[in-house]
Amino acid sequence: MRENGEKRRVALACQGGGSHTAFTAGVLKRILKQAGEELEIVALSGTSGGAICALLTWYGLLLGSQQKAIELLDTFWRDNSATSCWDSYLNNSLVWASRLSSVFSLPEVSPYFYPNWGQQILKQLLKKHVRFDKIGELLDESSPVLIVGAVNVLDGRFKVFKNAEITLEAILASAAIPILFRAVRIGQAAFWDGLFTQNPPIRDLPDAKPDEIWVIQIEPPARKEEPKSVEDIRDRRTELSGNLSLEQEIHFIEKINQLLQSKLLIDSKYKPIEVKRIMMLRELDYSSKIDRSPSFIQSMMAYGETEAETFLKSYQ
Repeated sequence: MRENGEKRRVALACQGGGSHTAFTAGVLKRILKQAGEELEIVALSGTSGGAICALLTWYGLLLGSQQKAIELLDTFWRDNSATSCWDSYLNNSLVWASRLSSVFSLPEVSPYFYPNWGQQILKQLLKKHVRFDKIGELLDESSPVLIVGAVNVLDGRFKVFKNAEITLEAILASAAIPILFRAVRIGQAAFWDGLFTQNPPIRDLPDAKPDEIWVIQIEPPARKEEPKSVEDIRDRRTELSGNLSLEQEIHFIEKINQLLQSKLLIDSKYKPIEVKRIMMLRELDYSSKIDRSPSFIQSMMAYGETEAETFLKSYQ
């Protein structure tokens, strides 16, 4: 709650990171339980798995209920878990093969050389939980903003999808990890996930007039030991590239704050915005990002709720 008694306006930015973003879902669930009492969620943004979590939260809020958003996060991640015998076997095999690649050199196969099953399964899963054709009817001037990031493979330009532009294809584009999924075609453009560009998009969030931006950060900023195995090197490289784009986005907000404080920027469009972070601090290997085992997903969601609880207590 602000000093004048008004609710604090908060924008939530969700970093991508595969199955690790089950942590993000847990964080969002805990924040949603408090939303409406002391804070108002005015915007969400995300990339890849973070975009999916942001979408589910946003869609639930459009339907008019924090509880609906919580239910969507729960049911999506439950449905996305490898629960059947075949799916569990396939999941364990993929995780094992990924970890084995850090010891032995295994051939990498282009996603264009095998059936596009994974992307199709994700597509059906998203359609099950979100009525994309109804979004336009649900939007009004008081609706929170959703911003999703992707990159145009052909011209290298960043692409931000916002509110009415949010379609099934836009979410699939933001989640199109190149080594796993084919590029998503939208019009004449082909898109990969936004991990290369804005992870997550932040610089557009000030348009929603938030008092604070809360970043749910998946990739750790630091490691205790030098990475030496192939898997550890690959993992750290991914972390650094993801955090580089994040820091660039945050730097934009901090620069605006500095210009406002020094009175070098006189524009009613901007106001000082505080950036806070809810960080996943567990050191997990690269292969766990594709682990959809129910136990792992549930543990990550519980971990996210715990970290959000700690954050909110310190926030109060």
